[in-house]
Amino acid sequence: MDQKKEQKPHCLILPYPIQGHINPMIQFSKRLAHKGITITFAVPQGVLTSSTAVDDIAVETISDGYDSAAARAGASPQERLLSFKTAGTESTSRLIEKLREGGRPVDCVVCDAFMPWGLAVAKSKGLFGAAFFTQTSSVNVIYYNVFKGLLKVPVSEKEIVQLPGLPPLEVSDLPSFVVDSEKYPGVLELMAGQFEGVRDSGFVFVNSVYELEEEANNWMKKSMSVKTIGPAIPSMYLDKRLQQDTNYGLSLFKPDDTCMKWLQQRSPKSVIYVSFGSMAKLDKHQMEELATALMLIDKHFLWVVRSSEVSKLPENFADEASGKGLILSWCSQLEVLAHEAVGCFVTHCGWNSTLEALSLGVPMVGVPWWSDQATNAKFVMDVWKMGVRACPNEEGVVGHEELVSCVKHVMEGERAEEIRENAMKWKELAKGAVDEGRSSDRNVEEFISTLMGGQVS
Repeated sequence: MDQKKEQKPHCLILPYPIQGHINPMIQFSKRLAHKGITITFAVPQGVLTSSTAVDDIAVETISDGYDSAAARAGASPQERLLSFKTAGTESTSRLIEKLREGGRPVDCVVCDAFMPWGLAVAKSKGLFGAAFFTQTSSVNVIYYNVFKGLLKVPVSEKEIVQLPGLPPLEVSDLPSFVVDSEKYPGVLELMAGQFEGVRDSGFVFVNSVYELEEEANNWMKKSMSVKTIGPAIPSMYLDKRLQQDTNYGLSLFKPDDTCMKWLQQRSPKSVIYVSFGSMAKLDKHQMEELATALMLIDKHFLWVVRSSEVSKLPENFADEASGKGLILSWCSQLEVLAHEAVGCFVTHCGWNSTLEALSLGVPMVGVPWWSDQATNAKFVMDVWKMGVRACPNEEGVVGHEELVSCVKHVMEGERAEEIRENAMKWKELAKGAVDEGRSSDRNVEEFISTLMGGQVS
């Protein structure tokens, strides 16, 4: 980059187009924009069914090869990945040219690690490229060992897995794609493929906090330029430097705000908040067990049940539970977790949800479903000690007795106070990471300094 150029450095941000990957990358983009970097955020046409404007961030579209949501949904995971690589490479190249011709040349491409082709596009255009991991460094250690052929899959059910930078892991603690790759054809290749070309990148961003998983971060740094920049959540829940930054700003779902008035009527630390994210599809039996547990526990509950999952609820459950619980199709999770009435979060342990709860000091009951969620739940229970993991029965279902026991353990058991204290300890650590001069803030500032200093050519 010409150091004499007066124009601001311009970053093109390419998230993998699902909510859990869009959110942290939009927050990272806001942080860069606040520091004077021009941002263009690019997603496939039609992915964002609802959105609100994000200050100082331009949103553009690229192609994933599909003209409609129906066509996208009808394709296999492998077909979608191949289509996105082909169409995404072409359309992203065209977008870079369009921005150049419009007087807004791109200097840097930051792409989700699910899309290593983004780094290839940047290289082909002579631009600086950086990868962004939306999962933990600990999970990266697992997948990187698969990528390098050091961890052979499938893993034996009786095997204890010892990997550098991680505690000993049972098979049930590993990501589901490592345990049963045949059940998810093509997905393990996607996960291991995240590391294609990453070693050549000057910056490898991870949405985590260095001190949360220090050993894993240190080990990954031996192979690539890992920079933790998390927690990537709206500023008003952390450092409060961006006064208008109260939500992510881009959403695939429309939140229902009625829950906040409902929470105001509840006592502090008395409500069980239940949500399994934007993708989990629990079977009908599991939904019934969860509903039974919530009715048995002497606590109010707030349960997010997406519209596509409502049919799995027990008949008349919403009416029977109306005096005790509130069922919503979606909500602003950060607002809910930050509310003093919430005393426990029953969660799938997706990393965004886990990091939000951790950043707001909310104890967790983990009910992992797939992907990296089992590994995250392991850390919640055994490393960070701010919650417990519910154990499924032989049928793979977490029964209502187990759920009742876990919630009571976290909210009122002998270790409840210790769990709450640990949750608050990690809350302070997460908040401190983005304070000026601390670990995540330093890494963001280093990247900005590189862009501003013209060292990206």
